[in-house]
Amino acid sequence: MHSSEHEAANTRAWTVYGQHHLRRGTEVADVDRLTWGFWPSGPGAEVLGDLSGRRVLDLGSGLGKFAAYLVREHNAMVDAVESSPTQHERAVARYGSLPGLNLIHADAVEHLKQAEPYDVIYSVHGVAYIDPHRLLPALCNALKPGGRLAFSVLHTNSDGRGPSPSVAPRREVLPLAGGDPLTVQIWTLSPTLWEDLLVDNGLLVDRIYVLDAPDEGNRVSVRLFRAHRRACVSSRRE
Repeated sequence: MHSSEHEAANTRAWTVYGQHHLRRGTEVADVDRLTWGFWPSGPGAEVLGDLSGRRVLDLGSGLGKFAAYLVREHNAMVDAVESSPTQHERAVARYGSLPGLNLIHADAVEHLKQAEPYDVIYSVHGVAYIDPHRLLPALCNALKPGGRLAFSVLHTNSDGRGPSPSVAPRREVLPLAGGDPLTVQIWTLSPTLWEDLLVDNGLLVDRIYVLDAPDEGNRVSVRLFRAHRRACVSSRRE
């Protein structure tokens, strides 16, 4: 399967996910911090630096709860891009009238190619659903010189399976409350692979945070990367 087919399968899975929660009328509370893992621990918005008046992009924004939090509490101007139409629909219903938040339904890479450069780009688990060879050049080109990138990705899943040794997606399960689990394809890579890819695409890693599940027996582990743009390797409009 070509990487574009993996990405299309992921969009379909998240569309089913969003439709399921639209039907259920699932209520999700507003957040009071930026959470990078699957639990309310670890660093928060401080990873992104001072956001007041900054132009920020949330990549793979889902319901938009983190983007809304950064607008409300950190005075950021946030574009939130989501490829799933149903997840975008949920976000619009919830936060569509919030000043300073721009909810966008689009393919992330296509948006990055057309958007004016951002001061900060971040993603909570969204990066791993997109082929890094397609995504990272566009990410670098969509950042202002010296602009900051932060993203979290799965490192070890609930079965204890660690990252892949090559730049290829693998099957993971997306839990669906009240429904059958969905299958997604995720680029679950080692920190060394991620850093090599980032450097190859003009992004220098400042720090990698290890975010382990806080409860004993839970083997899920996440890595949070903080990087910044140096020189890019391709044209923004390619």
